[in-house]
Amino acid sequence: MNLLTKQVTVSLPFFRLKFPALLILSFLLLLALVLASSIGAVSIPLSKLITSDLTSQQQAVLFSIRLPRVLLAVIVGIALAVSGAALQGLFRNPLADPGLIGISTSSALAVAIVIVFAGPLTGLLGLYSLSIAAFLGATIACLVIFRFAKLTGKFSVTYLLLTGIALNALCAAGVGFLTFLSNDEQLRTLTFWTMGSLGGALWPSVIVASTIVLPASFILIRSARELNLLLLGENEARYLGVDEEKLKRLIIIATALTVGAGIAVSGIIGFVGLVVPHLVRLLLGPDHRLLIPASGILGAALLLVADTLARTIVAPAEMPVGILTSLIGGPFFLWLLVKQYSGRFGL
Repeated sequence: MNLLTKQVTVSLPFFRLKFPALLILSFLLLLALVLASSIGAVSIPLSKLITSDLTSQQQAVLFSIRLPRVLLAVIVGIALAVSGAALQGLFRNPLADPGLIGISTSSALAVAIVIVFAGPLTGLLGLYSLSIAAFLGATIACLVIFRFAKLTGKFSVTYLLLTGIALNALCAAGVGFLTFLSNDEQLRTLTFWTMGSLGGALWPSVIVASTIVLPASFILIRSARELNLLLLGENEARYLGVDEEKLKRLIIIATALTVGAGIAVSGIIGFVGLVVPHLVRLLLGPDHRLLIPASGILGAALLLVADTLARTIVAPAEMPVGILTSLIGGPFFLWLLVKQYSGRFGL
């Protein structure tokens, strides 16, 4: 029985720990929301923001540009972090993240197909074509993974993982080939989309993403108890009443929905799903009843801070937020590898 299992199965001070921890994280998220709404090319002083004493120009900037972007960062941060926490519990692997099972690269391939073969689109189709393509790519990846994971007649996590690795390789090759075929304009669009950005945030995209991400995240939070029992082992979880096949399907479908909806509106933003659950686990422990919702709150706050930095540190230009998250996540991933191979990591 490893350290994680021991910490889950012993009597945890869950209710004593849960609410103060979530309150502290929620306060940090609220603070990040206020600061992100205030900082930007058009400064909105905190005193005026809190008292709603804004000029017409500041109101236009706040409600038409900044607030949609801030809320979209929150939604995408929740989607990536909650999915990462649930997948790490499902795979019982600290290195699992939403990109591991091929969802991110499948979305990137679908977007590349639209950019290269559909060309410039106008109207609503032009506005939402990349988002729709990304979501369809994530859904198709989910269906392919299901099909291959059941080749043995049983939903196998090993087959699921191997299918994800193969899908990642195939889709990455497809994106590379389409990049080779693209002209200069297509190459620029494709490159910036794969870097990840929240610069195109609009109220419709916020509403659409939230209607998918929030219900699917709630499903993942409701699965926390079963994920805790699954850490004991599949046989032990089955004896304790967990329908493991149903649980695996539920986690994968909810993850595909959250990640697909997030990627559809932001492009590929790496490492949030990997880093945030580990930070929460180090701070608050491995209980998924606390880990998953706390990861959602912290993921929203971190992506919000990263996006604020991305649009201010090189102003008036804007850095793709995916670059900043990768700069943070890359060294953290290497640190995890060192910890795991040194036998110090508890999973």
